[in-house]
Amino acid sequence: MGTNAPAGTFRPIDMGTDVEAVVDLLTAVNRYDQPGWFPSVAALSNDWSPTGTFKPDRDLQGLELDGRLIGLARHSWRERPAVVNHRLEVYVHPEVRRRGHGTRLLEWAEARARASVAEGEGGPLDKAQQFGGGGLDTEPFREFAAEKGYEPYRYHNEMRRSLSEPIRDAPLGAGLEVRPVRPEQHRAIYDADEEAFRDHWDHAEPVEGDFERFFNDPNIDTSMWQVAWDGDEVAGLVINSIIPVENEETGELVGWLDSVATRRPWRGRGVASALIARSLAVLRERGMEIASLGVDVENPTGALGLYESFGFRPTRRWAFYRKPF
Repeated sequence: MGTNAPAGTFRPIDMGTDVEAVVDLLTAVNRYDQPGWFPSVAALSNDWSPTGTFKPDRDLQGLELDGRLIGLARHSWRERPAVVNHRLEVYVHPEVRRRGHGTRLLEWAEARARASVAEGEGGPLDKAQQFGGGGLDTEPFREFAAEKGYEPYRYHNEMRRSLSEPIRDAPLGAGLEVRPVRPEQHRAIYDADEEAFRDHWDHAEPVEGDFERFFNDPNIDTSMWQVAWDGDEVAGLVINSIIPVENEETGELVGWLDSVATRRPWRGRGVASALIARSLAVLRERGMEIASLGVDVENPTGALGLYESFGFRPTRRWAFYRKPF
């Protein structure tokens, strides 16, 4: 940071009174960086509500300059099978970048992660602890991460396909049926999704508050979900969503296949294909022009090839970074 650059002042973030300022900051950052994430006040209030691994009053820090919020750092952690990952997020307004603000915010987030462990509130002490983060795989992000000692270790593709193209036929197998989602089924569907993703490299067991936060999302619309049942058992599911604020910002009509999951006993029977085909039809019926989803490049279940068979093609790549404590 140059000697003449204004330093700004750190201050705690109160999600009750600061949420609109935080949304304004994130919107400015994401318009510039173009990751496609534009939260509303209601959505962010829910997403950043307290859980067992994130306490807003301790894990958020704002950076203020001339009475304006120009930066933000966020810390949260999740226990994985072999490591506790402390996810660090840093946001700096594009008008004040390259002045050292990002470095100061990252240093605060790393210190907060270390303090959470020292206080006994940062995950099991018998597991390795690491700093983690991610973002669009761009040169500025790569340079910043490398400078701070972070190494890339996993990549994630965003994939899209036009909904004007034909949808290939993929019937649901015998003995399975798709039923409308009812509130009393929410827990079974949530648990099935969690179970199916235990194979995923980034999977972490849910913690207190996760279930409630998931179903309190203001954009949730279970009428679009496609859930295959085998009697009383969930065999597979696709959680679909439309996020109006993001579509307004980007000027696109995009629908998301947020989660595509098949439980182990039903894999290899075309369940995911059938549910993807139904999901694409539903999104098209809702007036969407593009279907989008995310996939781990190294997904062991063959998801990348499955999505390509439905006409999805990579559009952007995300990189995930880590650094040991």
